[in-house]
This record gives sequence, structure tokens and C-alpha cells, in this order.
Amino acid sequence: MKKLKNMEGEEEEDAAAAAAADDRPNNPFDALTEEIIHLILDRLGDDDPLAHKSFSLACKSFLSAESRHRRSLRPRCSDLLPLIPRRYPFISRLDLSLCPRVDDEALAALARSWSSTLRSVDLSRSRFFGHAGLSSLVANCAGLVEVDLSNATQLTDGAAKAIAEAKNLERLRMGRCKLITDMGVGCIAVGCRKLTLLCLKWCLRVSDLGVGLIAMKCADMRSLDLSYLPITEKSLQPVLKLRNLEELILEGCPGVHDDGLATLKESCPSLKVLNLSNCQNVSYVGLSSLTSEAQCLQQLILSYGSPVTADLGKSLHKFSGLQVVRLDACMVTCSGMKEMVNWSACLKELSLSKCVGVTDDCLSLLVQTQRELRKLDITCCRKITYASINSITSSCSSLCSLRMELCTLVSTDAYLLIGQRCQNLEELDLTDNDIDDEVLMSISRCSKLRILKLGICLKVTDDGLKHIGRHCLSLTELDLYRSMGITDASIAEIALGCPALEMINMAYNENVTDAALISLSKCPRLKALEIRGCPYVSSIGLSAIARGCRRLTLLDIKKCYNINDNGMLSLAQFSPNLRQINLSYCSVTDVGLLALASINCLQIMTILHVAGLTQSGLAAALLACRCLLKVKLHMSFKSSFPESLISYIEARGCVFQWRDKVRQEDEVSDGMRTRFI
Repeated sequence: MKKLKNMEGEEEEDAAAAAAADDRPNNPFDALTEEIIHLILDRLGDDDPLAHKSFSLACKSFLSAESRHRRSLRPRCSDLLPLIPRRYPFISRLDLSLCPRVDDEALAALARSWSSTLRSVDLSRSRFFGHAGLSSLVANCAGLVEVDLSNATQLTDGAAKAIAEAKNLERLRMGRCKLITDMGVGCIAVGCRKLTLLCLKWCLRVSDLGVGLIAMKCADMRSLDLSYLPITEKSLQPVLKLRNLEELILEGCPGVHDDGLATLKESCPSLKVLNLSNCQNVSYVGLSSLTSEAQCLQQLILSYGSPVTADLGKSLHKFSGLQVVRLDACMVTCSGMKEMVNWSACLKELSLSKCVGVTDDCLSLLVQTQRELRKLDITCCRKITYASINSITSSCSSLCSLRMELCTLVSTDAYLLIGQRCQNLEELDLTDNDIDDEVLMSISRCSKLRILKLGICLKVTDDGLKHIGRHCLSLTELDLYRSMGITDASIAEIALGCPALEMINMAYNENVTDAALISLSKCPRLKALEIRGCPYVSSIGLSAIARGCRRLTLLDIKKCYNINDNGMLSLAQFSPNLRQINLSYCSVTDVGLLALASINCLQIMTILHVAGLTQSGLAAALLACRCLLKVKLHMSFKSSFPESLISYIEARGCVFQWRDKVRQEDEVSDGMRTRFI
């Protein structure tokens, strides 16, 4: 009730502010028609929700017009759902991914409120609804064309039967609905004849029978995801008869193998995208059977599959329209790559990440025949040297994305060629390579760079990074993980020269202090900040970030020992969009955590070895933080919390992850990336 009252209070405040604007003499906004106001709102777009709020506060007519104009909505909290339809009466696309608890009653109420307008609903991160809520949704919203039920592990065939009544449904996602069986899928096949997209990934109880029914009944199907299903060639036979099928995803299907595919009598001529990644039993024989008539094939994904042999290379000669090929983690033979050289296709994207067998000779030959490449991934190709980079940069001058993490044999001189020859680059990953300041000076010529990853580049210093800040003004993402030659000075240059910065990772850098954070606070678009293991940052710097970066959604401050309650209070006051935080090992007490819990958007927290917390303070914070989806805690709290408390919080949609991790004062680098937890 408190949050409902808060929303009512916000609406009253908005109305009061708008009314105050109306009281001004000769209000110029009164002359604008609603049509003109809607045109203005169209230009604002959906990227910045604060822009819409500011607009609605201009005057009362703007407040009303913005409410009637809005068609897409993403509520921050389940508790707010009852009041939303009153404010926004014409919603057509409803995204409930920030609402962990949506029960049948709430879903039915929303369906009744927007019965004539609602066309798309995203329930991919919501729980506690079932067939009753879905029945109400379908019965009230005849115009429904898209539903996302991914991760709804509680749904059974009864829910599928309810969805089957949505006769106009075109797109349905049911990934990880593990209780749905062939019977439920069969109901959908019979009832939803207009389906063009269906995702059944990880629906482990769906077999050939259910997939076959979909293929026979849904003739307009264009995209079908059957990843990790226990299916065989029996269901693929009718699937390949779908005349409009453009995308077929068979990732990780153990029952799909060469012997079965060889019996197929038909292939789908309209197929444009085929994903056979992680299908270890499919070689060029099975691939040829699947694609015998697929002359329109544009994307082929064979990652984590069989070796790339000469026979496989030959089998793809005929696909002149092929644009994207991904062979990640495949064993690549020299003869296989030489056959790829003879392809008639003009590739736009090629991924060879973690491919064992890629050598200078083969890669050089390949890129010389694929001069239109725009994206190339050679991550962990540890046999390539200067020769490969020389060929890539001289042949593929139109590259906009180059990923080459851990190419350990490439010399420093080779990296200079990137800046000299590939100045259209927008993404460059040089993580864990032997680069220095001279390389960064060369790369700074790539003025279109948006994403730059320099993690574990130990020779990089301020002198090099300053060039990036002065010349790469479009930078939105910068990774400096464990690049310990960087200090506050170059971060200041980045903040000054790259105002569009959205993400920066400075984890495990003892040279970064509050001065760097104060500089970054001038980047108003900053959404993700990772500063774990930076011992000299404190609440002073974090408070500056909170005040200046109001769009902050992800924050990692693990092992920032000088961040205390003052930093949490600033976040609570100025960071309403914060969704994910790791505050393990920080100097936060119950006061700070309770303040943090007041942030309505907060969904994921990691709280390990925070010595200032008490059992009662942590319990109070968890109770106050009503939108939590996941919280990671030390195992010691599990035994001390009442079982009823844990059950109550889980019933709201939160998942507990218990860790029995020993406290570590220092984390030793092993050359591997530490992911945000």
C-alpha cells in the first residue's frame, strides 16, 4: 500500500506541477493542438524516459496528452500495476519484465483495462500466473499478436490450451517452459494458425509429435526455434515443407544426426538462417541434406560442432547469397579453410572465435577473397601472427567490428596497421594482448569507435588512452579491466571527450580514485560502472556518480572497502533506475542497505562478506525491496533467517542463491575474466 500511495503521490505532484505551469499568464502551450503535441512526442522516442516525464510536467495539457499518446510501457514494480491503466489508457505493448510477481488476478485486470488496444505482452521474467490469467488475457484482448512466456517454468499444458484461443497470435516465445508437452503444443498448433514465430527452446517434453503438428498446422511459420529439444529427422521432414520458413534453429539437438538427415527427401527453399551450433553429430552430410534446396541461405551457424573439413567447405560453394558464417570453437582444418576461399558468397560477417587450426596462411588467403567483410571475430586464434593482421587490414578496409582477444603471437607492430588502414571500425576488442601507447595512438584514428576493449593490456598507460579520449568522441563502451597503467588523468580525458559513454569497466586498478569518478559524473548517459577491486574509491566519488549519472542501471563496487552508507544514501536519492548491484566486501551497514532497498527498480543484489550488516537489518532490507528477482547471500544467513521469511520473499518472485565462499582480502589474477555477479 505504501508504494501505491507513493505512485498516487507522484501523480498528484505531476498534476500539481503541470497545474502550476498552466497558471502562468499567456501560456504559449495552449495554442498547440493535440496532434502537434503527439508529433513532438514521436520525436522524443523511448530512449530517455526522463524526457517524457519532463515534457509531461510542462503543463496540464501536456500531462494529459503524453498519457494518451503513450503506447509502450515497462512498469518498474508489480505493486504499481493496479494504477497504471488509469494514467495510460491506450497501451498496445506491455513489457512486464521488471515485475517478478504477476498473478492471475493482476493479469486479468490489465487485460480488461486494455482490451481494445493491447497487442503485445512480455511476461518473460514474471511468475505466479497460470492458465486462468492467460485465459483472461486471451479472452479480453482479441487483437493480441505477440506473447513472450519465456522462463515460465510453472506453466503446464493448461496454460498452452489457454494461449491456443488467441486466434490472431503471430509471435509466441516459450523458451524454458519445461512442463509443456506435445499435448499443449498441439493445442497451440490447432488454435494459432497465424503463427509466424515460435520459440520452444529448452521445452524438454516436446518431441517429434508436437513439432510435427506445428509444421502441419502453421503454414505461415517464418521463424522456428527448436533448440535442445529431443527431436529427430521425423519432425524435420514436415518442418522443411514449410514454404515460408526463413529461420530454423536446431542448436543442441542430440537426436539430429547425419544418418537421419540423409533420409530427408525435401529441403526448404525459403530458408535464410540455419543454426546447427552444438550439433556434434551433424557433418557436411547432414548439412547438405538440410540445405539441398536452400538457395536463399544468408546465415549459417555451426559453432561448437563438427570439424570444418574440405568436404564441408565444398558443400557450401553453391550458396552465393551467404553473408554470415559462424564457426566458433570448431576444429578448422587447413583444407577446409582453403575450400572456403573458393566460395562464391560475399561474406559480411565471419566468426572463427576459439577455432583450433586457424593459421596465417589459411586466414590470409580467406580474407583476400572476402574484401567486403564488416565483422570478423578471431578471438583466441593463438597461431596467427603479424601476417594475418597485415592481410586483414589491407584486404578488409570496410571492417566495422574486429574482435581479437588473446591473439598472443601477434606483435605490437601489427596492431599499428589497424589504425592506419581500418578507420571505419566501430568495435575493437584487444583484450589481453601485447599493445602499448603507440598502438592506442594509432587506433585513435578510428574516430567512429563506439566499443573499445583493453582489458588486461598491461603496457597501456595514460599517454595512450588520452589519444582515445581526444579523438574517439563517439565511444559508448570502454573496458579497462586490470589495465593497471591507467590513472585518473586519462579517465578525465575520456569523460571530457566522450560524453556519450554508457559503460566503463575499471575493475582491479589501484590507481583509480574518487577523482576518476568525479570526472565520469559528467557523462549523463552512463548506465554501467564496474569498479570492483578499486580500493581508493570512496563514497565521495560514488555520490558524484549518483548525482550526475541518473541513468545508472548496473553497479559493481565489490571490494571497494571505502564505500559506506553515504554512498548508498546517494544512490537511493539520485539513482532511481539502478537494477543490479554487487556490494560485497564494502563498508555498508543496515542503514545503507535499507536506503538502497527504497529503489523501486532494484532487481539483483550480491551481498557477500559485508561485515557491517546484521541479520535483522538484512532481513528488513529484503522485505523492503519488493522487486528483487535474485539475491546472492552467504550461507550463514540461511540458517539464521526464519524459514517463513525466506518463503515469503520467494513467494514474491525472488530467487535466493546461497554461497559458502571464504572471505578473500585479495583476489589473484589468473588471466581469466571476472564476470559481474
